[in-house]
This record gives sequence, C-alpha cells and structure tokens, in this order.
Amino acid sequence: MDIAAELDQYSLDVCEGRILACKKHKWACMRYIADRKKEAEDPEYLYRFDNTKAEKFFAWTRLFKHIDGTVAGQPILLTPIHRFLTGQLFGWVRKDSGYRRFNKFYWQVARKNTKSETLSLILTFLCFADGEPAAQVFTVATKREQARIVYDVCEKMVRQALPPSVYKISYGRIVHVKSGSFIRACSKEDKKKGDGYNPHGCSVDEYHAHDTSESYDVMWSGMGARNQPVHATITTAGFELDFPCYRVEYQMVSRILDPDVDYTLDNYLCLVNELDKDDEGNLLDDITDEKVWIKSNPVVATYDRGIKGLHDAYNEAIGVPDKMRDFLTKRMNIWVNMPTCGYISMDKWKICEAEEPFPELAGLPCFVGVDLSAKIDLTSVTFEWPHKDSYYIFSHSFIPEETLAAKEKTDKVPYRMWAKAGYISVTPGAVVDYRAVMNYILDRVKLDSWRIVEVCMDPWGMIQIANDMMERGYTVVEVIQGLRSLSEPTKNFRDMVYSKRVVYNPNPLLSWCMSHAVIDTPDRSENIILNKKKSTQRIDPVAALLNAHSRAMHATTAAAPKIAFI
Repeated sequence: MDIAAELDQYSLDVCEGRILACKKHKWACMRYIADRKKEAEDPEYLYRFDNTKAEKFFAWTRLFKHIDGTVAGQPILLTPIHRFLTGQLFGWVRKDSGYRRFNKFYWQVARKNTKSETLSLILTFLCFADGEPAAQVFTVATKREQARIVYDVCEKMVRQALPPSVYKISYGRIVHVKSGSFIRACSKEDKKKGDGYNPHGCSVDEYHAHDTSESYDVMWSGMGARNQPVHATITTAGFELDFPCYRVEYQMVSRILDPDVDYTLDNYLCLVNELDKDDEGNLLDDITDEKVWIKSNPVVATYDRGIKGLHDAYNEAIGVPDKMRDFLTKRMNIWVNMPTCGYISMDKWKICEAEEPFPELAGLPCFVGVDLSAKIDLTSVTFEWPHKDSYYIFSHSFIPEETLAAKEKTDKVPYRMWAKAGYISVTPGAVVDYRAVMNYILDRVKLDSWRIVEVCMDPWGMIQIANDMMERGYTVVEVIQGLRSLSEPTKNFRDMVYSKRVVYNPNPLLSWCMSHAVIDTPDRSENIILNKKKSTQRIDPVAALLNAHSRAMHATTAAAPKIAFI
C-alpha cells in the first residue's frame, strides 16, 4: 500500500477545498506537501517517507476493536485524519539513521473525536511493537483519575486483542513480558519522582487543564537517552489563556504551521482542528451553520449520531452563557479565555497590548490607582493617561521578599522572573513597605516627568501613604470599594477595551491577573463589581487599574478637588 500517495491525495483534497477544514489544518497539509516536494527534489533533505514503517503501525491498529459506545466490538478503522496524523508520525524517518523524524506531536481537536482511543493505539504500539527494549510509556494528566482514562483504554485494548502470554498487568502497570516494557499512569503528584524516568513514550492528555508545564517538561527532558521517543499531546481548547497550553504550546504550533512565518521545528508534528477566527480573535465561522462544525470535529461530524450530539449540545447552550462557553471550547475547540463570570475576554484584552512604544506622555494628566495589600500579598499601582480618544495604562506591583518563594509556589507563577524583568519590585522583609510604593511613584514622576493629578486609593490602609502623598502636594482621592463607586468605571473600562481604546504596556503579571478577574452582578440594575473572593487568583493590579479609571474616565469633564470621596 502506498500510504504516502494516500496522504498526498488527502492533503490536496484539503488544500483545494474538497474536504472542508480550518485554516490551521490546511496549513498542516501544506506543510506535508512541501516536505514531500523537498524529499523528491532536494538530495540534501534529511528525511524520507517510509511506507513500510507507516504500514506497520496501521497493521497494529487492525488488531483492535472499539471498546465502548455504539461501535463497541466493531473493528477499528482509522479515519482519514487519523491516517494523516499517525501515517506521518510513523512514516517520516531520518535518512541517516532510519529513526523517526517526529519525536513530538500536538493535536488540538474537539471532544469526542476519539482522542483517548488514538493515544491508546500509539502507546500500546510503543510498548509492544516498536522494538524498543525496556520501553517506559506513560499516560500523563493533572490528576491520576484523568491519567487513568487513557491507561484504562490501553488495558482494555491489550486484554481484548493480545494473547495472555504476551502481557502481564499488575500494580498499575501493563507489562510486555518479552522486552520488559511497560505502560503506567502518571500525574502531577509524581513530578518529583518523574526526574528519574526514562520515557520512550508519553501522552499528555487535556493539556489545556495543566496550570504549569511541570509534568510535560519532566517527560520531555527524560527522553534524551531514547533514539526515537514520542511525546504526544492531545487536548481540546480551554478557558485559561495564561496556562502553558495556550500561552506556549498553541502559540508555538500556530507559528510552526503558518507558511508566512519563518519558524520551523522539523521534529514537531502539529495538527489543530478548530473554527476559524480573524487576526483580532473574532469568529469568522457561523456556529449556527452545522456545515462548519466538521472543522473542529473531523470525526464526530462525519456520522449522524455525532451530528445529533453536537445539535443537542448547541441547543442546550443557546441563551445560557456558561453552557455556550463550554460549547465553544469543548465542541467547537475555540479558546474562550474567560472564566465563569469572567470580567474581560482575553482575546479582546490581548489586542490592546502595545506593539510600539507609548507616545510621549510627559506633562499629560496622569491618574494613579493604588491597591494596598494585606502587607504579605501583592500591592499594585497603575498609571493611567487619558490621551486623545484612548487610555494608556502602565502597571507595577510589589511583593515582600520573605514571602516571595511561598507565593510563587502557591500561585504557580514566576514572580522572581517577573521581578527580574521589572514588572514587580521585591521589598525587604515579610511585609510590603508602603514607603517603597510611594517612592516608586515619586521616582517615576522625577525620571519621566509624569504629571500626576490624582492618587486614587482604596480607603483600607491608606492613611499613612495618603498623608505622605498629600504632604508632598498631591491630591489624594478615596475610592470607596462598592457598587456605587466602581460599577460604572468597571463597565466603562471593559467597554473601552472592547472598542480598542485602551493601550497597555506589555505586562505578564497584569494580564495574568486580568485573566482571573471575576465579576458579580448583585442587583437587577445590571451593576457589576469585581469579586476578589470568587476570582481564582490575585487581581490586585486590576483593582488598582479600576481605582485609577474611576477618575480618569471623567478627566475631560470633572476638575479634581484637593481631597475627594466617590
């Protein structure tokens, strides 16, 4: 069987529109076609497609039957997209060694598109049929229960298809008796022990849910001693823009696939099936049109029962924001990047990040928002300039030196790296020294000639710094933390973001906090306010920003009194 010719035709059908697919999937097919052209025309090209090795994996899959659902007991027949993915994974090899070209792959696709089954076919092959002595193969997830999902499918497949003399299952391991290879489940709880692993294969399942890359990195770093390992990541989209799946991996594979970007990793096989968006994050596809659902559901949307399931999920989601959020992420594979009751869509926020240096702001009216912490947490200041028809934002935070390591561990973010980059000031001792906050403001005024017209503060704990600032001639505004004072500024700032009238200096801490800001709507008048208790992480820079905006939004119409209460 000429598998390469089969994948050639599939790729042409996608690129020429005979198979409906999203932009990134077309890019993956264009990449394959370009690689095949290099193989045919460039004697210096390092790789070739080996039909025999691809067919060896395909033959392995024909041993198995589906284990659940309406097709349970029926032979597994790989769909075109499965053959496109796994045919490349096992078919492309290095000319010099014959080892696999790809040792990493990433597939982002909507749920119910046989992710677990696909991973299980790959992992069992790596353990039982790849010829690797003492292969260690792991299923990885955030929790052991999640990691067991793929492991359990592996176990059922092995019991179903292989002779009992070939394998042994005990103590949470599936062991290939002849080679000593094994498959076992592994989760974040194992990350410290994971440094001693020597994986030949691993699957990172639902990577969008991982708040750090620890488990991912432990597996990848342990593969150095293997000749042709496979590090597999299969996931749906998620809600967390700041988690490593979206922040790092999705951005990387998008660049690898994009033919207009000069960036490539020859060892990384990438596949993304999603609905299409424009450059500003707006959906181009109409989610009410079931014909486009196949872009994110290349398996589910090919049969009647699968289409019905998508229809049922869509009908439930209509008019229910939380269900629509789940429908978009899980069924349409779209990164929504917004927690339940989230304040701002992070797609919209990202667009407002400054790509060029701020215009000259010296001498322009500047409003400073301050959010004072409970001394051991973050304290934040925001400088805001209303300028022309936009608002320019500069944020900075403070954290006590003695609590830095503990906060970095509990919050799972790189405070020390952010401090080194200048986004945070680390103050001596176990509590934030408010004099350091005041001195930072005064230093910026001196160094940058910023003209501060008001310092806007939460009344809690403001007496010391307020008195010191007023003694130096600054106007201090007390911003009461309630609906009456902050609902309008909170809504107005979001409106300004959505209308692209906010520009902020790139700041990963501010964006991380913004991605976790949650709002309450406590009355019937559509008032909103930040809810620090419901927000899953710290939002102090956002609170400081809204304190500043509560005054900056009125800058053109209201003259500031010496001391004001709002």
